[in-house]
Amino acid sequence: MSANLKPNLARPDDFYADLLAAHEGLSKADSDALNARLILVLANQIGDNEVLRECLKAASLSSE
Repeated sequence: MSANLKPNLARPDDFYADLLAAHEGLSKADSDALNARLILVLANQIGDNEVLRECLKAASLSSE
């Protein structure tokens, strides 16, 4: 299995709106904690360390 780096959400704008709504009214610290928990929940959903490493690499490269 490898990381799917192509668009894969049927309605990405809806997810983005939900993500923003989840952060609404949170302090920076609480927002960061929410992001950390979300990352762990999504990593658990993926469940494959090699795929997760590929995702980490892809995310790191996109910030350069």
